[in-house]
Order: sequence, then C-alpha cells, then structure tokens
Amino acid sequence: MRILSIQSSVAYGHVGNSAATFPLQRLGHDVWPVLTVHFSNHTGYGSWRGPVFDAAVVADVIEGIADRGMLGTVDAVLTGYQGSPGVAEVVLDTVARVRALNPAAIYCCDPVMGDVDRGMFVLPGVPELIRDRVVPSADIVTPNAFELAFLAGVPVAAVGQMPGLLAAVERVRAAGPSTVLVTSVDGLGAEDEICMLAVDPTGAFLVRTPRLPIAVNGAGDVTAALFLAHLPDGIEVALGRVASSVHAILRRTLDAGAREIQLVQAQDEIAHPANEFAVTRIG
Repeated sequence: MRILSIQSSVAYGHVGNSAATFPLQRLGHDVWPVLTVHFSNHTGYGSWRGPVFDAAVVADVIEGIADRGMLGTVDAVLTGYQGSPGVAEVVLDTVARVRALNPAAIYCCDPVMGDVDRGMFVLPGVPELIRDRVVPSADIVTPNAFELAFLAGVPVAAVGQMPGLLAAVERVRAAGPSTVLVTSVDGLGAEDEICMLAVDPTGAFLVRTPRLPIAVNGAGDVTAALFLAHLPDGIEVALGRVASSVHAILRRTLDAGAREIQLVQAQDEIAHPANEFAVTRIG
C-alpha cells in the first residue's frame, strides 16, 4: 500500500509518525509521512523542544504531493493525534480529495484524545470535532476503551463488560466506520491480561495478551499502523498479528529497561509475528 500518514514526529524516540513509519516500511509498505509537529522527544518527558506546525503548513505539504500528481495513488490515509481543529480540517479535506481521485482508498483514524488515567489531553473542542466529523468520515477507527466510551456517548464503566463494549462499538460503527479496533480493554479476562476487540461486517473478535508491568508512549500509534497494514488479510488475521507484534515490542522494551519502545530491536517480530495468542470469535 501507499500510505499517507499525517501525524506528529519526534527526533528522539517513537511516537506518531516516528512510531508508525518504520513498522509499515518493514512490512513492505510505502509511507509518506506528513508531520503535524516536530519535537525533540515526546511530551511524556514533561519538557520538549521544537515546532508545532500551523495547519496551513500541513496543508501546503499535502498540496505539494498533489502537485506531483500523487494524491490519486494513495491507498490509505492514516492519522493519529490531531492537535488542533485546523489540522483536523486539513485531514478531512485531504481524505475527501484522496477519495475523489481513488474511490478505493481507505481512511484509518486513531482518534487520540485521552485515556482512563489522564482523562482528555487535547484542546477543548477537539474531542467533539473528532467524534462528530472525523470519525464518521473514517473507514477504520482504533480507539482505546476510554476513547470508545466518549465516541459512543456512554460511561467508561459501560465498556468494561462485553455487552456494553459491543453495544458501544456498534454505536460508533453506525456513525460511519465499518471497522473498529478497541485497544487496552480491561475486565474481559484475568487480572494479568489485557484485551483487544476488533469488529467489522464479518464479525467480532477478541484477543487476550499478558499484561506487562510497563507504561510507554507510542504503542497505540504502532498498533493502529500494524492493524491497517494487516487488515487486507482479514480482521481475524490482522488482530492476531497485531497482538503478537505489539506484545513482542513491549516485552523487548521491558526486558531492556527502556523508556522508549524498542521498534528496531523488535523488527523481526514485526515482520514475522509469531501469532501465539488465540483470537476468539464472539459475534
């Protein structure tokens, strides 16, 4: 695939495009990274340097790609953190232009807004914009459980049990996207497990992986990218491969005692996932 990836970037570490680009390339995909910020490091350190690009700058880079006559060759648009309403508008315009030129192109949106521990961490108004306009335009969305609850308009507790989780997914799917991957789902397995749920018109599938004692930045960006990459082989296959590769990345990071996810060190597990975790059809 040719993937236009509109995300943040860091010089040191792996988040946004700095997390998504290498795994996609390692799997043989052509990635065109468009940067929304370029920081020295991710914001999890508490301090960083570098510019936030104005939405007009992001749009200008995309216009330059259009000048080369290449927008119509894009197979997929991938987005993560959208730091401002202006960038979200650029994303929506770009997706519309790509689809007009290539109706087969798909849009995969990781609706980065917040999580259970931190709440919302984007600018006021951005969550509503993502919910009301960005997500309905997507073919694939990859929220965590906290983000899913917001998108579906239900309490977070409601997605901690299977009936509420499935109902929330269906509410999001009814808004537009046909495929939903929910990450970081608690309460569906043992205490030492974490789950992912994937749903599309073919059914609903669940995978459980061991919970690792680690908290890092960028794992969600990698997850969305890998899911997009593997989805052409079917949602069940994609879910199993993603679970295997992401767990391997986190395991290597934990074993190394590292602050940054060990993408390069785990490249073989990205390219050749072991598929050691069972994927169960639940609907």
